[in-house]
Amino acid sequence: MTLIVIAVVALLAIYVVITYNALIRRRNQVDNAWSQVDVQLKRRLDLVPNLVETVKGYAAHEKATLEAVITARNAAMAAGPGPEAQGQADNMLTGALRQLFALSEAYPDLKANQNFLALQEELTSTESRVAYARQFYNDSVLEYHNKLDTFPTVLVAKIGRFPHREFFEAEDAARTVPNVKF
Repeated sequence: MTLIVIAVVALLAIYVVITYNALIRRRNQVDNAWSQVDVQLKRRLDLVPNLVETVKGYAAHEKATLEAVITARNAAMAAGPGPEAQGQADNMLTGALRQLFALSEAYPDLKANQNFLALQEELTSTESRVAYARQFYNDSVLEYHNKLDTFPTVLVAKIGRFPHREFFEAEDAARTVPNVKF
């Protein structure tokens, strides 16, 4: 009888250790995924000043649009850590960049400028990377939450105090097409 109790306790201890380690791996995956989002957002922030300077030469009288992009970039750089703060700042910058690219349609010389085209292509590529990194982050958070909330793992998660994480979500304003008038 004593051997059975020892075996059950040992199996239970092994289960707790394996489950705890699985939760640690999921949590680290979420942290890594967020780091990838952060890297791509910073990459985009680094491209914006070059793009604005190129546009300035062609569309100097479109000062409001250029200032909106600069303001949005500065807000994104100053945004606090975490998906919610970064998401809000990112949505503002995305809207400003959309207006900037819409502005380029009104200036054929700008649209044909090789530097502008290269920067636009680089920014478009970066946008794809940001979208992928966001998706990977949200998928990682979903897997982590599923692991946290399923029984009997939830018992180990509560003992280990594993917190839920925020999803990276776009605001409703980011889902609308900007209204640009010339």
